[in-house]
Amino acid sequence: MGVGGNFWDALKPYARYEGFDFIRNKKVAVDLSLWIVQHETALKSSRVRNPHLRLTFLRTINLFSKFGAYPVFVVDGKPSHLKSKARIARYFRSSGIDPKDMPVVEEGISVDRNKFFVKCVEECVDLLKYLGMPFFRARGEAEALCAQLNSEGAVDACITSDSDALLFGAKCVIKHVDPKSTRPFECYYVEDIEVGLGLGRKHLIAVSLLVGSDHNINGVQGIGMETALRFVKKYNEDEVLQRLSEIGSGHMFPSNANFGSPGKCTRNSDMLLQKSKAPHCSFCGHPGNKSLHSQVPCEYCHSITGVNCSKKPPKFKCVCSSCDRERKEKELKKNENFHFRVCKKIAMECNFPCKEIIEIYLRSEDIAEYSADLLWNEPDIEMLIDFLAYHLHWEPSYIRQQIFPMLSTIFLRDMALHPCELLLLEQYKFDSIQRLKIRYGHQYYVVMWRRFGSSMSDANHSVPSEGYSIISASESEETQMDGTCNGLDELRVPQIHVDGESSFILTDENLELVQAAFPAEVDNFLQQKEVKESKRKVSRSRGTCIESPSSHSGGVQLAITDYYRSSKPLNQAKDNQNLAQSEGTGYLKEKKKASSPSLSKSVRRRLLFS
Repeated sequence: MGVGGNFWDALKPYARYEGFDFIRNKKVAVDLSLWIVQHETALKSSRVRNPHLRLTFLRTINLFSKFGAYPVFVVDGKPSHLKSKARIARYFRSSGIDPKDMPVVEEGISVDRNKFFVKCVEECVDLLKYLGMPFFRARGEAEALCAQLNSEGAVDACITSDSDALLFGAKCVIKHVDPKSTRPFECYYVEDIEVGLGLGRKHLIAVSLLVGSDHNINGVQGIGMETALRFVKKYNEDEVLQRLSEIGSGHMFPSNANFGSPGKCTRNSDMLLQKSKAPHCSFCGHPGNKSLHSQVPCEYCHSITGVNCSKKPPKFKCVCSSCDRERKEKELKKNENFHFRVCKKIAMECNFPCKEIIEIYLRSEDIAEYSADLLWNEPDIEMLIDFLAYHLHWEPSYIRQQIFPMLSTIFLRDMALHPCELLLLEQYKFDSIQRLKIRYGHQYYVVMWRRFGSSMSDANHSVPSEGYSIISASESEETQMDGTCNGLDELRVPQIHVDGESSFILTDENLELVQAAFPAEVDNFLQQKEVKESKRKVSRSRGTCIESPSSHSGGVQLAITDYYRSSKPLNQAKDNQNLAQSEGTGYLKEKKKASSPSLSKSVRRRLLFS
């Protein structure tokens, strides 16, 4: 969705891949409507109940707790009739209908979305209310409001794969999130695109008009992405849209245009002055001729090689002023023909460019009312349990299990701002840090939450045993390398740690957040870790001293035979003894004679095997 013609592929070389903490403590605008479309497309063949609710729930918790972001969700308002026409035409095209038989989308069609999509949006909005997330309903398109919130500084980035966000003015667009990578965020910055491609916002709008977009999927017939990029670069950003209007209306035609300098339509007569090319030598390729160079040294060859005339190398290009002028004239003619062909295709389009599409991209809204509502509240757990139990048929204990990482993140943030003796959910206390976990190069603290009050098997607050892993105290380590990582649509569920009669819930928490909330506990954990590491080093050094075959090695690397004696001589001696006892002394003498080092190898072989 967005700009056609493989627009993202053209921007791919200028993408940045940011680290795991890129959006931590930052506000990000999420195009919820696009999420719902992606969910339905990916899971329409599965048997998952209400996939839009399930994945919205899991992605929201991951963004909030795992990546530490403050998400702001935006849904579409009333779409323009142009986008509705394009949506219907795209549906016919994806259905495999022959373009010749494709029905014509008439004017005055309904701009409302289908009832099923609207129902999905409203259910996701209710879910976000119970999660305490802020959401906005745009007057037009969701990505337009996301982009404006980003451009005016209300949020730090937009999460959407709709390339229209860049045309609406977004400064940073997060196209893709891959949690199984050390740099999970694929980001596109407008400043990088301006430096790399030399294109500004209005240039990108002009490209969308030429190759097609959500508002006009056809664009200009015969113009692809490479042609469009090359064409719009010939004009400055402030004049590119005006030039397209002049070409489309037929007021400007390239027969008298200067294509060497952008935006000007006067041809430089001095550059195109026809001059006869000076004759060149067939042997060296420089000005002159072969017979003349045999008498008078070639100016170019003599200055470079010191000979009268040297043979020209393969793919030789003369650098004289005559050849240079000819190459410039050919390049200018080539650009002129290219520009003429593109302008001819544009002039053949009816009502090009569409003024309404340009106004949609350049329109801006007053975001003051939106900025005032950027508030994140605590989840309404009871309402959330009832909602998910009804729509997804989840058990209350399973819902509490899934929501626990989000609640622990909120609790740690509150403790960092206002330290006090409070309990998480009035029953879980921060006990200690079990270990340091490293997952895909990113570090977490595994925090142990001790539960007070009722037992862990309480019906109202228990979790299903199959959703947790039981870990004994002897299996815990200070540092563990984890090779698996759930995706953005899955959660790392908390684990239960059993230590005698006490039970704990384990969650993965950000290092800086735990340090800010419980600095004393973090210092205690780090001190204990240093003590254990020092003891481990001492035990290793003692073990090395005991196993060393010689105490005077002096740091010299020893041979492997110093540690492991060869068993070959021992086995050979035993074989010789057995043979001597079984076959007598005569054979033993012959054996010793055969094994004598004074005999050659061939003689010993004949004595042994004859």
